[in-house]
Amino acid sequence: MDRERLTEALAAVVGRDGVVDAPDELIVYECDGLTIDKNTPHAVVFPISTEQVSQVVRLLYAAGIPFVARGAGTGLSGGSLPPDGGVMISLTRMNRIVEIDVKNQRALVEAGVVNLHLSKAVAKHGYHYVPDPSSQYSCTIGGNIAENSGGPHTLKYGVTTNHTLGIEVVLPDGQVVWLGGKTDDTPGYDLRGVVIGSEGMLGIVTRAYVRLTRLPQTYRTFLVVYDDVRDASNTVAGLIAASIVPAALEMLDKVVIGAVEAAFHFGFPLDAEAVLIIELDGLEAGIDTQAGRVREVCQANHARDIRMAKDDQERTLLWTSRKRAFGALGRLSPSYYTQDGVVPRTKLPEIMKVIEETRKKYNLMIGNVFHAGDGNIHPCIAYDERDPEQTKKAVDASGEILKACVEMGGSITGEHGIGIEKVNFMPLIFTDDDLDAMESLKQVFDAKGLCNPGKVFPTNRSCIGCGTIELNQTSRQAAL
Repeated sequence: MDRERLTEALAAVVGRDGVVDAPDELIVYECDGLTIDKNTPHAVVFPISTEQVSQVVRLLYAAGIPFVARGAGTGLSGGSLPPDGGVMISLTRMNRIVEIDVKNQRALVEAGVVNLHLSKAVAKHGYHYVPDPSSQYSCTIGGNIAENSGGPHTLKYGVTTNHTLGIEVVLPDGQVVWLGGKTDDTPGYDLRGVVIGSEGMLGIVTRAYVRLTRLPQTYRTFLVVYDDVRDASNTVAGLIAASIVPAALEMLDKVVIGAVEAAFHFGFPLDAEAVLIIELDGLEAGIDTQAGRVREVCQANHARDIRMAKDDQERTLLWTSRKRAFGALGRLSPSYYTQDGVVPRTKLPEIMKVIEETRKKYNLMIGNVFHAGDGNIHPCIAYDERDPEQTKKAVDASGEILKACVEMGGSITGEHGIGIEKVNFMPLIFTDDDLDAMESLKQVFDAKGLCNPGKVFPTNRSCIGCGTIELNQTSRQAAL
């Protein structure tokens, strides 16, 4: 089907103002937060209801045209990179909070609802939606479900799957099904759990029942300053060893400290090598005792200074600085590549040493801001994407860090997903039998291979019906 006929067919479903196909406008959709890999879609369509999504998918399925869903485009693994000749289905106009059921601590939301907007909508009732990715100011619930997103408060409260009860899904042939529901338990296989975190490869989530959580009675939020990254890393393991599980436990290194202080003027010490943000929450009774234990562990690991947010305003500014740290790094470099690996908490000092050695080897600036409590590192590699040699060095450096994570008993992703970025790293942690089983599952949902093809599975393996995406960067093939 040529572009003109496709546009007419899509416009018949969503209206002409719901289709973008002009080349200069499509550039906006050529990548997500991973800017190294780019590909322009044939068209972008903006449905406003599940019915319209279903009609669009049926049309594409019948025509054999591949497609990919997209939310706010904040993903960092190329998960919503459009396939060659494919159509992007943007869910940003499906942004309604359909129902807030405070009595049962539930909400029904459309996929395009911005994460933070849901928490703001229920705050007046004394509730919030717990999963809080650093991009929560713009990321959407549908994308969170596709990636099983986490965030700073994952350590205590869990990730998206722990707060999603049921999902409405448009299957790759256009059928609409509910997996799970409004209640905690539903009969049968947990297909809801299968689709959550499947990176949009098994269908398109259009609505979801999510769990609402009562706001904590009180908080104690600390900024702890260190002159040595190793001391900060040892503190993380020390807290967990002492049976202290903070609501959040984040680390920022010297590079990131400088960037966020320039952006937000919180008062971060520019001479510090690292800081930890440690947050306790819960009942007023007993929290100060726990805060005292936190201070003891920090002091035992040579903390230079321990500050506690004096009020809600200071706490909010501290968290704003942390959650917008990635944006602040734009002050330091034209481009940066954010990686997402995992190591056991006790290995944080070792992986930080590897990152420093990698920085020196490739002569690149690398800043670190990450979820230290669960060992989920986010080295941010600065480079200039206009320089092919720098781009190659950034990708190669990233690959070395990921392989070190695996060697230390960790994983190649904690929350950003595999997408197109890490397909050739999958054999580092999965056997051929594992990958065969995963591909077989995809075939059950997507026999034609039209739903977000070319993602997750290594490109050197066969995938019946799956297309491939040509990568325009220089060294993905060197990943192994």
